[in-house]
Amino acid sequence: MVQKPAAKTKPKKITAPHTKLFVLDTNVLLHDPTCVYRFEEHDVYLPIKTLEELDNNKKGLSDVSRNARQVSRTLDEIVCSQEDSIQNGIALCELSHKLASGRLFLQTEAISNELPSGLPTAKSDNQILAVVIHLQRLNPNRSVILVSKDINMRIKARALGLEAQDYFNDKVLEDIDLLYSGVRELPADFWDKHGQGMESWKQESRTLYRVKGPLSAKLLVNEFIYQEGPQPLHAIVREVAGKTAQFETLIDYTHPKNSVWGITARNREQNFALNLLMDPEIDFVSLLGQAGTGKTLLTLAAGLTQVLEAKRYSEIIMTRVTVPVGEDIGFLPGTEEEKMGPWMGALEDNLEVLNKTDNEGGEWGRAATQDLIRSRIKIKSLNFMRGRTFLNKFLIIDEAQNLTPKQMKTLITRAGPGTKVVCMGNIAQIDTPYLTEGSSGLTYVVDRFKGWSHSGHITLQRGERSRLADHAAEVL
Repeated sequence: MVQKPAAKTKPKKITAPHTKLFVLDTNVLLHDPTCVYRFEEHDVYLPIKTLEELDNNKKGLSDVSRNARQVSRTLDEIVCSQEDSIQNGIALCELSHKLASGRLFLQTEAISNELPSGLPTAKSDNQILAVVIHLQRLNPNRSVILVSKDINMRIKARALGLEAQDYFNDKVLEDIDLLYSGVRELPADFWDKHGQGMESWKQESRTLYRVKGPLSAKLLVNEFIYQEGPQPLHAIVREVAGKTAQFETLIDYTHPKNSVWGITARNREQNFALNLLMDPEIDFVSLLGQAGTGKTLLTLAAGLTQVLEAKRYSEIIMTRVTVPVGEDIGFLPGTEEEKMGPWMGALEDNLEVLNKTDNEGGEWGRAATQDLIRSRIKIKSLNFMRGRTFLNKFLIIDEAQNLTPKQMKTLITRAGPGTKVVCMGNIAQIDTPYLTEGSSGLTYVVDRFKGWSHSGHITLQRGERSRLADHAAEVL
């Protein structure tokens, strides 16, 4: 029987009965190496089996192995800071810079197996469950909660009458419906409440408005606002100061005279997206939307126009995370670009569409244009991004919903002077294990970048691929 870690911590339990004891599964530590500091005033407990599994995962070059090594270093730092016996727990307040005020407990003695007879004791998950059962019996007046990213582990724990939770601290939003869409419809009475004392003036064919009213404080910089009706308004918020906001009308990319590489916007959101993609003052653009909404086509059209015609950027760099949907087809031969080729089917499909928009030069002209385009588009693998700096590039991150927040940070911080970064993805199609809509790197950057004067976001709503694709997305 384990010696009760109560001699010194008993008063703490009585004075703070609301604090909980969280038992961490290995996958939580591997998912977030700093998770021991994320439980605020509550205590954290690590079973010995969790530490053994960490040791088994420390070798290798994958993100999981790197995280295992980082966890080991963090735990070493915590344990070395404790001068007294670790049986009574280690205070995390100073080590976490006051982020956590609870204590970290490590399993210091063997715990007798108290599992139902049907469960094999050799299995790691079951040994962790035995620790949770023991701790619950040891602390009957306190909530002992298992935290695991493994759904089956949580189901098994609940079947044994234990409390179990997913790890929520990595989630940007609890409800994905609350994610910033980048678009706001103005109410019908907007001008009645905000029109008094309105200022308007012209600036390079654009009309600017400055209004005052209660809604102004809720607006974000680079948020699109619209109002349909007899006098429609499509504008972007440029400044917000207290109850004053400044709007600017948009370039109408639905009109053929404003086409981008022969492409015109087919709906309101596509027009908003092209205004962001073509704006040299916007350094970071995120595009969300289901299959067929035109994310890749619009981005490539804007990139080619600014690389080949406006000469604003030197070349387009395209990358994506290589997570297969089905079985992996094994190693691929060739250079980095050739290996990435099979993953870039979307690029080839869209280039085919964009190349057909050039009708003036005939077949020879199109072939020459295609060669020129291919010379200005580079395909790079995510694996070799660390340490690089991209100068004056148009960087496209495709399928960004499969990236973790850490990977997303690594990629975006590659941007040097004059570089524009565009992230595209559909958070309903996540293929990376343990990544959810709420914890995806794409959700993370949309939420963190909103309101910055050099970034913009649009959620594309309407599919424009074909009536078959639209119907399939709706009913299947």
